[in-house]
Amino acid sequence: MKELKEKLLIEIEEFRELGNKFLSGEVSIMDFKKVSGGMGVYSERNKKEFMIRLRIPSGISSFENMNWLCDIADKYNLDKFHLTTREAVQYHNLTIDQVCGIMKDGIDNDIYSRGGGGNFPRNVAMSPLSGVDKDEAFDVTPYALAVNKHFLSKITSYKFPRKFKVSFSSSDSDQGHCNVADLGFLAAIKDNEKYFRVFMGGGIGRNPQVAVEYDELIKPSEVLYHVEAMTSLFVKEGNYEDRNKARIRYILERMGKEKFIETYKEHLKDVLDNNELDLFVESKEITKEGKEIELTHSRLYSQKQKGLYSVYFHPIGGQISVKTLREILDKLKAVKDLEIRLTMTEGLYFRNLNGDEAKELLNVTQNIGGETALQQSVSCIGVPICQVGILESQKMLNNIINYFAEKGYNKDILPRVHISGCGNSCAVHEVVGIGLTGKRKKVGDAVEDVFELHINGSFETGSARLGKVYGDLLASEIPEFLYELSLDIENKNMNFYEFVENNEEELLKIIEKYKK
Repeated sequence: MKELKEKLLIEIEEFRELGNKFLSGEVSIMDFKKVSGGMGVYSERNKKEFMIRLRIPSGISSFENMNWLCDIADKYNLDKFHLTTREAVQYHNLTIDQVCGIMKDGIDNDIYSRGGGGNFPRNVAMSPLSGVDKDEAFDVTPYALAVNKHFLSKITSYKFPRKFKVSFSSSDSDQGHCNVADLGFLAAIKDNEKYFRVFMGGGIGRNPQVAVEYDELIKPSEVLYHVEAMTSLFVKEGNYEDRNKARIRYILERMGKEKFIETYKEHLKDVLDNNELDLFVESKEITKEGKEIELTHSRLYSQKQKGLYSVYFHPIGGQISVKTLREILDKLKAVKDLEIRLTMTEGLYFRNLNGDEAKELLNVTQNIGGETALQQSVSCIGVPICQVGILESQKMLNNIINYFAEKGYNKDILPRVHISGCGNSCAVHEVVGIGLTGKRKKVGDAVEDVFELHINGSFETGSARLGKVYGDLLASEIPEFLYELSLDIENKNMNFYEFVENNEEELLKIIEKYKK
C-alpha cells in the first residue's frame, strides 16, 4: 500500500497541472474528463469548480471517519456534503487546489478518490444492514471489503472500456442491487453451507437491463476468481469504440445468455488455472450487551443481535449538513461498538445501539431529516452542479416535499421517489416504485422541463424488473400529481404496490390528467 500511496501522490501533482490547463482553456473538457474521472473528480457545470468523490468502501464508516469527513468540509469552508447512491461521499464547489488537497488528506487517512469515476471498478456496493439483518443468509461484509481492497491494490492499472460495478447483498431484498449490477454476489444457504448466487450483465442508465443469473452456486472463497473472470471478459469483449455500448450488459445482449455464460466460464477456468485468489475471511462477531425496548418507529431496525438496534437517518436529498452530523456524532461519542454504514438511498445507519441509545438517537434526529418514505426520496445532485444533468433534480425533490408540507399531509402512503436529472440514472429511477428522469420537451409552442415517469420497478431478487414508463409530466405539476395519487391510494385503503397491481386503469386516469 505504501507503493500505491507514493504513486498516487505523484499523480495528484500531475493532475493539478492538468486541471490548471483546463481552467486556462489549454485542455478541452473531454480531454480533462478522460483523466479526471479516474481520479474521482469531475468539472462542474460552470467549468470553474470541481466535485470530488471519495470511496467509502462498501459504505462502511466509523465515528472517526465521519468526523474526518466533517473536518475536511470545515477545512475547505463547505457546510455540507453529498451521500451518493453508491455509498460514497461527494464534495462540491471546489477549486482544483482544494480537490488535490482533499486527495492528499484522504491518502493520509486511507480514504481514496482514485477510481471513483471514469472507466474503473467503482465502489463495491453492499447491503447496509449486512451483519445485523435478521433475514440475511450470512454477513457479506468481509467479502465486499476484500473485493474493494483487491480493486484498490491495482486501481491505476485498469484499462476498461467503461465503468465496472460489483455488488454484494446478504438477503433477497437485495439492498446492494445485485440484480442490476455488472457482477453481483447474493448470499445464499444450501444444505447448511454458505454460497453466493452470482448475477451478471445488469445495469441501469441508457438501455437498462436486469442481470442474468449464473448457472452455479459458488463458494464464498471463490469470489475473487469470479471478479477476475468478469474483468478478463470485459477487457477482451468490451466495446472500446463506442462508449454508449461499452458496458458489460451490451456484451450479454450481443452474445445472448447461453454464449455469455459459456464465454465467462472460459475466462474463469483461465483465472483458476493461473492464480491463487482463495479468500479466507472472518466475520466480525458483535458481543455488545443489548437492551430491548417496546417502540415502533419507521427509522428503527431491530437487529438479529438481541436488544441491539440500528437507526436510520436520511438527510433530504442526501445533502448532509456538517453542523447536523457533528451534533449527531456528539451524542454518539460514548456508544460502545458503534458502526456507521452509508446506504444506497443516500442515508446512514447507526448500528449496534442498545434500546436506550436508539431511543435517544431517534429523539435527536426526529424531523431534521426524512421521516416518511416520500421525505426519504432519492435525488442525484443534478443541475446546476452536474456537468451532464438536464434538470434540477434536487429542486424537484424539495418542491415535492414542500408541496406535501403545505397541504399538511404527512401520511406514509407513497414509496420513495427516485429522481434522476437525466437518463444516466444516478438515482436508480428504473428499478423502484416511482422513478423520475429529467428531460426537456416541446409542449405546445414552448420547450418545457418534464420528467419521464417510471412506476413499479424492483431490484428485489425474484421480482427484479424495470418499471413501466408512463410518459412525461411537467416538472411544475409533479407535486400535485403525487399528492392526488396519495389521496386516491389512501381512499382505497391499500398500499402503493397493491394499488398499482390492481388499479392500473385508475392509475392511468390520474396520469392522463398530467401527461404531456
